[in-house]
Amino acid sequence: MSEKSSSNHDHSTKHIIQSLIVNVVIALFKGFAAFMTGSGALFAETIHSFSDCANQGLLLIGVNQSRKPADEKHPFGYGRAAYFWSFMVAMLLFSLGGMFSVYEGVHKFSHPEPIEQVAWGLGILLFALSLEGYSTYSNIVEINKRKGSASFMNYLSSTKDSDLIVVFGENLAAVLGLFFALIAMLTSYYTGDGRYDAVGSIVIGVILILVAVFLAKEVKSLLIGESADPVIIDHVKEITEKHPEIIELINCRAIQQGPGEVLVCVKIKCSGNLTSLQLSSLINDFEKQLRAKAPEIKWLYVEPDLQEWK
Repeated sequence: MSEKSSSNHDHSTKHIIQSLIVNVVIALFKGFAAFMTGSGALFAETIHSFSDCANQGLLLIGVNQSRKPADEKHPFGYGRAAYFWSFMVAMLLFSLGGMFSVYEGVHKFSHPEPIEQVAWGLGILLFALSLEGYSTYSNIVEINKRKGSASFMNYLSSTKDSDLIVVFGENLAAVLGLFFALIAMLTSYYTGDGRYDAVGSIVIGVILILVAVFLAKEVKSLLIGESADPVIIDHVKEITEKHPEIIELINCRAIQQGPGEVLVCVKIKCSGNLTSLQLSSLINDFEKQLRAKAPEIKWLYVEPDLQEWK
C-alpha cells in the first residue's frame, strides 16, 4: 500500500479570478443603470452580479482550502472542501439570486413603474453582455481543454471539477438573464407597461433557480463521495489481466476525494507460491503501472489475497 507524496493537484483559479473581476465591474454598472432607469429587471440583475461576486469569493476559499496537506485529523486531505463551498455557492445562487429576483418581479408586477432613461440601461446591458459573453467563452475554452475526448455535455454531468462547472453555470445564467432583462426593459419602455419589466425579473429568477438546482445536484454527489472516473477501474482490470502472477481482481473501489485527487483500494488474488519478497515486488510493480496510467491517484492501497472470496 502507498500514498502519493507529491503535492496536491495544481487546480488553477484563473477562471474564477477572471469571472470575479468581470462581475465586480458589471455589478457596479448594472447598479448605476438600475438607479437611472428604475428597471426591476436591471435591479434583479444587479443583485445577481453581486451574488456572483460573493460566489466566486467562496469558490476561491474552497480551492485554497482543498490544497491544504493531509494531517492527523484529515488523513485523506481537504480536497472535498472545494465541493462544500461549491455547494454553498449553489445555495446562495438559489436564495440571494433566484428567490430575490422572483420576489422583486412579483412586487414590481403588483406595483409597476415606468422605465426611464432607457439609453443608460441599453448601453450598460450591451456592455455587460459583451463581458459576460467573453467570460462564458473563456469557460468553454477551459472546459474543452479539460474534457479530453468526452463530449461537452457528458463532461458537464461527469466532471469532478466543481469550481469550473459552477463558474460556467453562473456565467451562462448571467448571459441568459441579461438577454431577458434587455427584452423586458425595451418592451416595457415602448409599451409603457412596467409589468413586462417585472416579468423579466421573474424569468431571471427562474433561470437562476434552475441553474442552482442543477449545480446543487451535481456537487452533492461529489460531496457525499462519488466514484472516480470509470477509466481508472478499466486501468486496474487491464493491469491485473496482463500480470502473470495475478490470478483475479477480487474488487476495486475508486473514490473522488477532491479535484484531481483519487483514493483507490484494490484487492487481488495472487499465485500461491509467491514469497513475501516476490509479493512486495508484485504490489510495487502494480502500483507503478497504475500510477503511470492514472497520475491523479493520490492514495493507492493494494491488498493481496491467496483465497477466492469477495
